[in-house]
Amino acid sequence: MSAYEKARVALRENPKIWVITGVAGFIGSNLLEALLKLDQHVIGLDNFETGYRDNLERVRGLVQAAQWDRFRFHEGDIRELDDCRKAVDGADYVLHQAALGSVPRSLENPIFTNETNISGFLNMLVAARDAKVKRFVYAASSSTYGDHPGLPKVEDRIGKPLSPYAVTKYVNELYADVFARSYHLESIGLRYFNVFGPRQDPNGAYAAVIPKWYGALLRSDPVYINGDGETSRDFCFVTNVVQANILAATVADPDAINQIYNVALGDRTTLNELFMLIRDRVAEVRPQVASAKPLYRDFRKGDVRHSQADIEKIRLHLGYVPTHRVADGLSEATEFYLSTVSIKD
Repeated sequence: MSAYEKARVALRENPKIWVITGVAGFIGSNLLEALLKLDQHVIGLDNFETGYRDNLERVRGLVQAAQWDRFRFHEGDIRELDDCRKAVDGADYVLHQAALGSVPRSLENPIFTNETNISGFLNMLVAARDAKVKRFVYAASSSTYGDHPGLPKVEDRIGKPLSPYAVTKYVNELYADVFARSYHLESIGLRYFNVFGPRQDPNGAYAAVIPKWYGALLRSDPVYINGDGETSRDFCFVTNVVQANILAATVADPDAINQIYNVALGDRTTLNELFMLIRDRVAEVRPQVASAKPLYRDFRKGDVRHSQADIEKIRLHLGYVPTHRVADGLSEATEFYLSTVSIKD
């Protein structure tokens, strides 16, 4: 039995109280679904800045009525300490997902990004400390590696940040470390690498590349690639991320706690390869896109050329084993995009 399977069995036998910030977002709602299906008690916090009520309704339709009754939602903002305190009261574990993502957004509005990602993060740490939660697991980011050229990316080797967003995510790691040393608040940071999957918004101004391309192909709109298409990323299906969060919250080994871990597949896919994988899946329902080609434009400011994670540390300490490769995840995500994107005739 894998470490993840053991953790799931243990949780079913002894349910806990979890807090998910950003619960109406892409990753937050996937965590909510997984925990409710394990019969856990979940408290959710979201201000709907980037999350959607529809995501919560979709989860409601995927779980049993009794499981949904274990969910309590607070509409609030992590920038407000009182909202954070209300959410974490009585909780065992915090899964902090709330943040303003997107490199371009942070370049356009660094103050708003800082207020949410740093001040909001600090509020959650203070609230979790005062509520004496057992563990604080938070979404870190591969953007922290910045301009470090080495591949694959190893947790203890980072470069200079390339965007305000990257700065905020690195500061999160520093604050978590200080709270561990100063207040004995157990924490684990998970550096996500290009997460994708169901309930990732294909329509927003800052949509990630995978939902954006699905949406464009389904609507017969052009697909744009920044650069020559040979830029590569370690795309990670959201089910793998859910596994990492649950393992991080429940691991008992003291050496595994107060650490930073990469969460990824441990592989690279170029944007050109990704386009073909998505196009082939969309072509099954829209044959006219089978010969579609992307349009290339200038590289985007603040982007790194290549990214790939070393996942040996999280394998060793948490027992993490990815269950979905890129093609598997895309196949599962296709059904979601077909159900949400308005297709042109």
